[in-house]
Amino acid sequence: MSSSKKILISGFEPFGGANSNSSQLVVDAIAKEDLFGVELFTVILPVEFDKAAKVLLSKVKEANPEIIICFGQAEGRKSITPEKIAINLDSTRITDNAGDSRVDKIIIEGGADGYFSTLPIERMVEAVRASGLESEISLSAGAFLCNHIFYHLQHQLIGQGKESGFVHLPLVNEQSSQFPNQPSWALADLTQGVRALILSVL
Repeated sequence: MSSSKKILISGFEPFGGANSNSSQLVVDAIAKEDLFGVELFTVILPVEFDKAAKVLLSKVKEANPEIIICFGQAEGRKSITPEKIAINLDSTRITDNAGDSRVDKIIIEGGADGYFSTLPIERMVEAVRASGLESEISLSAGAFLCNHIFYHLQHQLIGQGKESGFVHLPLVNEQSSQFPNQPSWALADLTQGVRALILSVL
């Protein structure tokens, strides 16, 4: 490979009273690695409607990456799930970290009802499975902060030729006490799966 690809990955800070977030733990772990052919940039986003997309898009502008992969935590999921579509809707059952809750609120007036991921999500799933771990495509990123930033990102990058999208991650074992009876992974396994996923985009 003649030159490295600039890739930005993002995770989220803890929310809902939890003391960790699997997406932050994985992004922090990947940041310590040397990925062949990758110039890596990372950002941890606040779980706040009024700030998260601004922080992400500011980092995209600063780093000017060719590929942007956002990660978020999804309690209850047992596999790594690239999301296919972001919808133009905020509608939450819990408040964000600033105490803001939204019900049936349009994210961007005049924006499309939905935007598809521009990442090669089928290839990403195949790469995670090839590493011996569970992965599948998801058709719903929910209507909380994960979908919110995914929608803003896809709307902002129309026509720019960048590959971008969102991936939900299961919990890690260290979170089991706060999320009893929910599926969880070893952090090393989750990091391995995310590494395979990132490299597959190259």
